Amino acid sequence: MTDRHSIASLILRYLLLVWIALIFLFPLVFMVVSSLKPDLQLLRDSASVRAFLPVGDISIDNYGLAAERAPIARFVFNSLFVTATTVVLSLILCSMAAFSFVFLQWRGRGVVLAIILATFIVPFETIAIPLLLVVNNLPWIGIDGFRIGWINSYQVQIIPWIADALTIFLFVQFFKDLPKDLIEAARVDGASWFQIYRRVVMPLCGPVLATAAILKFLVMYNQYIWPLMVTQSEDYRPVMVGLQYFFQLNTAWGEVMAYLSLITVPVLAFYLVLQRAFISSIASTGIKG
Repeated sequence: MTDRHSIASLILRYLLLVWIALIFLFPLVFMVVSSLKPDLQLLRDSASVRAFLPVGDISIDNYGLAAERAPIARFVFNSLFVTATTVVLSLILCSMAAFSFVFLQWRGRGVVLAIILATFIVPFETIAIPLLLVVNNLPWIGIDGFRIGWINSYQVQIIPWIADALTIFLFVQFFKDLPKDLIEAARVDGASWFQIYRRVVMPLCGPVLATAAILKFLVMYNQYIWPLMVTQSEDYRPVMVGLQYFFQLNTAWGEVMAYLSLITVPVLAFYLVLQRAFISSIASTGIKG
């Protein structure tokens, strides 16, 4: 009787998990299926279950039309370059900052950390205009030479977002849970603080690195307001700003769905890679412990 009850409970649990997974997959399925339909059929099917089924006049014409309307490859490259660069620099600098807050003894570190965490409550809209005025008057030396102002550039989309309170907070909380004996043993062996950071602490940070990278990637890849303010050229515009190309004059919903399907692929790929790395790092950490 107990075995039957446990089996029934297990079946119900799996059915619930499958249902929850389907709820999260429905928007993706609708997006991909709708990208294969002409606009009239798309709108007609949206009121029924046919919206999730590849039935009717199915083709990939919307993808070709979307590529003609907007330089999708350029937008995707811009977003991936800006996002990847920001994520890498953010993980390095924020982990260093968190290391100093947790392991180094210096006056005022608690106050500084509290001020950084307080920036959580400051909405971006309150600093958007002052930040725009600042970057519009900063000098820069690049491939094209010296110039004043960062408008229409990659650095204006990267540098202001390298350090953020959430990433620092994640590293601080993770570092606090690390065994202090490891740090003391390394100090006794004569290791410098940078060696401890690079060889002792960071190899143990797989879970927090994956978590912070995923969160930072989503924030940067989905940015719209700031890139819209600082980029006027297609050479630097990311995918979210490129979405407005499909809402000019007449809205072609099939092309919109095709565009969204294309720009979602890098997000899913990045998440799957980081998820596997996240699980592997947790397993290896557990084995070592």
